Amino acid sequence: KVLGELKEYKVIGRSLPSDKNRAPPLYQMKIFAQDKCTAKSRFWYFVSQLRKMKKMSGEILSVQQVYEKKPVKVKNIGIWLRYVSRSGIHNMYREYRDLTAAGAVTQCYRDMGARHRARASTIQIIKVEEVAASKCRRNNVKQFHNSKIRFPLTHRIHRRLNRPRFTTSRPHTTF
Repeated sequence: KVLGELKEYKVIGRSLPSDKNRAPPLYQMKIFAQDKCTAKSRFWYFVSQLRKMKKMSGEILSVQQVYEKKPVKVKNIGIWLRYVSRSGIHNMYREYRDLTAAGAVTQCYRDMGARHRARASTIQIIKVEEVAASKCRRNNVKQFHNSKIRFPLTHRIHRRLNRPRFTTSRPHTTF
């Protein structure tokens, strides 16, 4: 389950040193999870798929939360993912606008659950990258690239405090 906002973690691990391999290679992953414990668990899940390595025969050297460099700037974020649906395994590319990469990934999990009924456990984030405005592909992100964008406030009801309860004129809702 993915509850609340996700955080970005950098997890570094390796298999335990043995007589055959005194200095095993380090493996580093960028993991999006709710907490450190879940990040470690996801690390072992992905590493066991990629290398002949598991939790019993390995160790995690560090788990660090990665913070956004500019958390006040709105960015276009591209997410490459793979997920398991009822009919098979699919690769997908999605775009979101958010302040942080972790926020965009959280949006992605919510969106995949809503649009494709994908469970959080079946979604695997392959790559997360900031995308330049000129390179964006999706219309729902492109529509915000207009410098003259306006958000009209339609149907506003003017609430006067000392107005009479009953009056002869109708309220104006467009200004």
